[in-house]
Amino acid sequence: MTDFVKRKPARLKGYDYSAPGAYFITICIRDRKCLLSEIVGDGVHDVPQNKLANYGEIADKYINQMNGFYEYVSVDRYVIMPNHIHFLLSVKCCENGTSRTSSPTNSVIAKFVSTFKRFCNKEFGENIWQRSFHDHIIRSERDYTKIAEYIETNTLKWKSDCFYK
Repeated sequence: MTDFVKRKPARLKGYDYSAPGAYFITICIRDRKCLLSEIVGDGVHDVPQNKLANYGEIADKYINQMNGFYEYVSVDRYVIMPNHIHFLLSVKCCENGTSRTSSPTNSVIAKFVSTFKRFCNKEFGENIWQRSFHDHIIRSERDYTKIAEYIETNTLKWKSDCFYK
């Protein structure tokens, strides 16, 4: 008999992931390979710059195309790092006050991530993404501001990032 690794649930139990609000999403490259960009500059005299690789340019193109692709989801901010992408997404409500789905795996957030990965994979010619994604539900203006600042300064802090490889 094979022992399976028990995974902890990735989504907040009972939360409606289609509810209006803001979400911090992180998607990673499988095995954390640095395929999307390279951070150049030593940070002492030269401010680190994020130089997108071909995969990163393709991802950037689809992020911009996906902004508004789903009527109720918008990309407020994002940063493409060497082996992951951070998104700050907003979900707006529709006429009846909520978005269309409530299941975590069928939410507009999950659909957005899945569609983004699928578009990229088609142009990449391969699947480079880790299976799932990390999400954080933004619960306050302070939380939103903190995450927006994190996204804006992520390139400068690459060497101390938990995804640094």
